[in-house]
Parts: sequence; C-alpha cells; structure tokens
Amino acid sequence: MNGILVFSGNSNKPLAEEICRHLKIHLGEANTTRFSDGEFNFQILQNVRGADVFIVQPTSPPVDSHVMELLIMLDAFRRSSADRITAVIPYYGYGRKDRKDKPRVPISAKLVANLITAAGANRILTMDLHAGQIQGFFDIPVDHLFAAPVLIDYFTQKPIPKLVVVSPDTGGAERARAYAKRLNAELALADKRRAKDRANVVEVMNIVGEVKGRNVLIIDDMVDTAGSLTQVAFALKEAGAEDVYACCSHAILSGLAIERIEKSPIKELVVTNSVPMEKAADCSKITCLSIAKLLAEAIKSIHDETSVSKLFI
Repeated sequence: MNGILVFSGNSNKPLAEEICRHLKIHLGEANTTRFSDGEFNFQILQNVRGADVFIVQPTSPPVDSHVMELLIMLDAFRRSSADRITAVIPYYGYGRKDRKDKPRVPISAKLVANLITAAGANRILTMDLHAGQIQGFFDIPVDHLFAAPVLIDYFTQKPIPKLVVVSPDTGGAERARAYAKRLNAELALADKRRAKDRANVVEVMNIVGEVKGRNVLIIDDMVDTAGSLTQVAFALKEAGAEDVYACCSHAILSGLAIERIEKSPIKELVVTNSVPMEKAADCSKITCLSIAKLLAEAIKSIHDETSVSKLFI
C-alpha cells in the first residue's frame, strides 16, 4: 500500500488499528494527548508530504470533543502538505439535525459538514448516515457505505425462521425493505409519534403489518437511549410476535440504554463497532460485528481510484 497512511484520533483507535491490519500497514504515528486544561494536543510524528492520508475518527460521544479532534487533525495534515486527506467518519455526529423541523433551530449536520471541509478534508468516507441527503451538505466527494452487507451476512449465516423485518418508523421503511428482500422476509412497520418538544421520547406506537406468530427483526440505523427500540419491541410482543431481534449500524447506547435493552423482550441486538463498544460488554444481549474489513476495502478502492460500488448491496 505504497503512499497510503492511516491515522486515528481518540474516538475509536481499536477500529483504526483493525483497519490497518486488513491493509497490512502500521497505524500512522501521531501525538493525540491533551493539555491539562483539556485542549487537544496533536502532532504528526512522521513525514506525510505527498501522501494519501486517511483519518479514522467517528464523531461519537463525547461528540464535541471528537469533532474538534477531527478538525485539528485535518488542519495539521493540510499544513503538512499531504496530497489528499480523507476523513473516515463511520458515525457522523449531529446527523439528526438535517433540516429545520421546528422554528428557530439550526441545521447542525450542514454546519459540521462546512467545518470539516474548511478544515482541509478532500474527501469523506462515512457509513449509514441518519439521512441520506447529508451527502449533499458537503462540497467535496462523499463515499457513503452501508453496514448492511455485514449485518445481512450475519443473519444469512444464522437464519431466523418465519421472519418479518420491521422498520421502527416510516423514515426507515426503505432500509427495512432492502433487508427484507435480501433475507426473503415479509415487511412490517411501527408507526411511532414522538412526544412534543421532548427528544428521545415516544408517545404513540402502532404496528402496521402481520407479525402475530412470527419472529421479527427490527432494523434501525442507530440506537441512542434505546427508548424507541425497546418500545417497538414491547409493541411487537403485544401484537403477538414470537422472538424479537434487532440490529443497527451505530450503537451509541447513552443514558439508560443498556438497562432498557436488558429488560426488554429483545432476544439479540446485533450492532457494529462504528463507535467504541465498551458499554456493549455490560449487556449479554448485544452482539458486535466488525466493519473494519469493509472500511479497509473502501480505503483501498479510494487509494487505487477504483469503484467502491462493489461494497454496496
């Protein structure tokens, strides 16, 4: 892999190291410490002039700190004359604010995109954005991957009989339909309405579709507090579903998420390591799959100037 360098901030260094193992290279040398007042102290410890640089930094919690780390690293590589700088952001923080859905609110996803571009990124490699249109917020090329090949392969190797794939909301119907097609399953939908002016709180839940006597698989892009996910699981059980499974690309697992999952009727929650998964070790129901190989293949394709479409479903 002549000319390619992979570096990492503090967000998910184990993922970056695993990507490097697949690429058969060493992780780039850099100082990623902090000053005593909390400021990020970054220095590249090797020559990067003319190199094809990939910075692995999902903007996972604490989101503000990891976004700032990414911006500082991008600036450092730009000033060090790297030939091309690709920000590898498996989880894109602030992606939920992609439009003005209420008066006097920001479009944070666009603001962060502007900051990343201004800091020096030439390209973005990301995965399962909360809203696909966020790709258009960048004025630089964006390669948008999906965790579906990894997750679908898992459930193909471990087939679930009498399966119905469930979208937890109307916005995820297209994603769930793609999974249902690949898994030869039926499709159902959870109609949920969020409590007014209260984030992460669901008020009404109805199941559209036949799930009685069937095993169900809930498909979502992310699990944050697990409030919505577990309420969908309880609603499915009330509708007569047998075993309840779930999968998602990004397991944020903030607040009471682990406790809610443990107490829910979910038999297994399958996630990826797009964000650090230390919390998952505290939950017997969570299975974590690696996306390192998928990202490594995408990085190699970008470096070789070949198509990444082979990595899509």
